[in-house]
Amino acid sequence: MGVVVIIVAAGYGAAAGWLLPRAAYRLSVEPGAPWRTHCPQGHPLRGRLGPARCPGRPAGSAAAGECGLRYGARSGTTALVAGGVCAALAAAAGPRPEAAVFAGLAPVLVLLALVDLAVHRLPDLLTLPLAAAAAAGLGAAALAPGAAGSWRLALLGGAALGAAYLLLFLINPAGMGFGDVKLALALGIALGWYGWGVWLFGAFLGFLYGALYGLFLVLRSPNGRKQAFPFGPFMAAGALTGLLLGGFGA
Repeated sequence: MGVVVIIVAAGYGAAAGWLLPRAAYRLSVEPGAPWRTHCPQGHPLRGRLGPARCPGRPAGSAAAGECGLRYGARSGTTALVAGGVCAALAAAAGPRPEAAVFAGLAPVLVLLALVDLAVHRLPDLLTLPLAAAAAAGLGAAALAPGAAGSWRLALLGGAALGAAYLLLFLINPAGMGFGDVKLALALGIALGWYGWGVWLFGAFLGFLYGALYGLFLVLRSPNGRKQAFPFGPFMAAGALTGLLLGGFGA
């Protein structure tokens, strides 16, 4: 049964990941700018999801002018990453109801990481619905037989991590974006599901991963200390590590 769960989760993650590049390109804009609707050469994008490539057409065809340009992340790469993340979460949670929730939401975290890496921004369009979906999904999982976590602790974990990031944002707005605060809500809900030990471990690892990358930038370049970098991917990586620990421990 556990192997089947892993295979299904990996397949779902790979399929969802394949569709992420176009969405990541559309959402990778500066605050206040409208979402992108055209490829870099000005040709209209077809739909919100799919590979980030403008279809190439021969001159003289009905769709002439489309350029065949690849303008974003490669679908194969995003499929591999999302599929691997979903498979790892399913392997940790096993055939328990929370596995479907964690694996189901994981591609959204991959999409957020792509956008944050591109423009240092975590859009409300993704972060707030992610938190709501995590709370609702784990609430449903708590009612199903075999659940290994606590919905009450999940909600408290989301509130606690969101409050902690909000405090850090208020202390040093230049060092952290408000999008990180909103992402912390969803990650705190997921980590809190397995209890305060997992919550603390996952939250700490997010800061540790970010600090190690900051140290790498400093060692690589004299100007690395002043170089800004997106923190969302490190928050997500820390939470993923915490969930793996919590799932296998449960």
